[in-house]
Amino acid sequence: MGRSDAGDRDYKQIVRDAIDSIGDDVQFKIDTKDLNTIYVHEATKCLRRSFYDRTDPLETEQTQFNKVLGGLFRKMKSHATIGKYSMDDGLALKGQVDMIKDDVVLIFRSVHTYPENPLPADILYVNACMWMFNKIEGVVVYITSDGKEESFVTNRNQKMFEEVIRRTKVFHDLLKRKDSDPKAKPPIIEPSLDCLSCQYYERCYIRKKEGKTITLSSLFGKFGKEDTV
Repeated sequence: MGRSDAGDRDYKQIVRDAIDSIGDDVQFKIDTKDLNTIYVHEATKCLRRSFYDRTDPLETEQTQFNKVLGGLFRKMKSHATIGKYSMDDGLALKGQVDMIKDDVVLIFRSVHTYPENPLPADILYVNACMWMFNKIEGVVVYITSDGKEESFVTNRNQKMFEEVIRRTKVFHDLLKRKDSDPKAKPPIIEPSLDCLSCQYYERCYIRKKEGKTITLSSLFGKFGKEDTV
């Protein structure tokens, strides 16, 4: 894995060509009632969040930048944007890539600042899509609100794909249980920094901005002052 300027292949040029290729509109709709079809973004992000998105969703606000960027990527040219990987008992994993250019799978993500390394969910996502489309190279492209981009190149990895398959089966079982028992519990909490911006934060933790703020002095008294009985 490395940045897009690594190696002999001109990944920077591939990314530039991809961004310049604006064309056909591509729609990707999720049928939340189809329990036998799980989507890559559901299996690679927090399963509890994916579970709520399916069973009891709350709307989340997008920034204007994310709306524009999302619309831009949905209009990118690609002849094979939606892939499918079939499993036992009719279970299928589906995923969408933003573009396939010169046999390279590309996904685009909007960020405020560039990460030092590609985010784990993004690496799992692009890797799963490489298996779906039978490609061996993938690029995660991060774009900031001022239009700058940073890219990470990765090769197809079997162990990471097996982990996505495992999570897909777990998620599928949870959805079936919920379908037969409305009181079925959601998946376990997967704590991460993503929780801070999640619309389901209060379902997992406490009500936002209502946690009581305390100081060290209020807990232990003033430093240097002996306790008295």
